[in-house]
Amino acid sequence: MAVTRNITATYRNPGRTLRGLLALGPREDRALGYLMAGCLVVFIAQLPRLARQAHLEGTELDMLLGAALMAWIFIAPLLLYGVAAISHLVAKLLGGKGSFYGARIALFWALLASSPLMLLNGLVAGFIGPGTGLQLVGLLWFAIFMWFWLAGLRAAERGAP
Repeated sequence: MAVTRNITATYRNPGRTLRGLLALGPREDRALGYLMAGCLVVFIAQLPRLARQAHLEGTELDMLLGAALMAWIFIAPLLLYGVAAISHLVAKLLGGKGSFYGARIALFWALLASSPLMLLNGLVAGFIGPGTGLQLVGLLWFAIFMWFWLAGLRAAERGAP
């Protein structure tokens, strides 16, 4: 199934979608692809906010973009691998039967599937700026991300599909 169809299916039933992804078999290149695509979309979502910040503060946009690129393309993936490993270990303590790969797919897919809301968050931050609207969109993104991640992790830790 296409990634975009999987993303829309995730909004209907994240656990079932993740079980379908896990049924494709363990492929680390797929997991890394989901992670890098999610991080790239989050980086792109930061562009309107960074342009606004550079304009209002009179700073160089290039430096802000470079820092965001470094953070989301090089540092965040390493941290997210660590978070996925820790989530699997915690799930193991609670009786999970999954694998490290399943925990990685659950986290990386949650980031990629919730990225349309991150794009909306970036647009609100860039065009409207700080305020209640930005906080509500950010809260909505976080709630959806956590729903996708926890439902996916639960499905992954139930064992092999």
